[in-house]
Amino acid sequence: MKKTVVICDTQPVAIAGVRAILEGNQDLAVAGEATSLMGGMELVRNLSPCVLLIDKSFGFQPIMDWIASVRSNGRQTAPVVWGHSINEAEALRMVQAGAQGVLRKTSPINCLLDCLRAVAAGNTWMDDILFQQNERVNGSGRSNLTMREQQVAELVEQGLKNKEIAGALGICAGTVKIHLKHIFEKTGVRGRYGLALSGLKERGGLPAVRYN
Repeated sequence: MKKTVVICDTQPVAIAGVRAILEGNQDLAVAGEATSLMGGMELVRNLSPCVLLIDKSFGFQPIMDWIASVRSNGRQTAPVVWGHSINEAEALRMVQAGAQGVLRKTSPINCLLDCLRAVAAGNTWMDDILFQQNERVNGSGRSNLTMREQQVAELVEQGLKNKEIAGALGICAGTVKIHLKHIFEKTGVRGRYGLALSGLKERGGLPAVRYN
């Protein structure tokens, strides 16, 4: 049985393009399409598709609210957000909110198909291009972090701020900053969002397909 996909996009030409890509596909099929968030939500309610492909152009916060709504209602539909411009901070927040896929519209067709198939199978998928600015310069990953640095890194992954991390570990916020500085130096990753994304990926929480 084919996995169903609902497309919610601001551009009818983008919808037509995805529909054309999926036509004749052995395992994926378009179940419905909409050019508004309300229209897309109605399709999700009526059709319960396996995957919802939603355009980031509808606005970051409205999409975040919509993902939360889909998840809170216990629906099995897996949201995939795609857009022309998605930075690492947005990608992380989307995944934390419940998105199972984050994809750039400039991705090759095979990456779109891989993403939809992975998400339809219950996995999380993210464009590897979102990690390219955070590739490790020494290839050591987190193996040489101290136990405290590991704890700080894990709390960053959970979205905690420095004050919250300090409270959780019983240390001061200034000490958290020092730990983060050492973590960035050892891993070669830049910024807390890059650290969170790389950590999730390293543990297999964010399988991604690398492409040229």
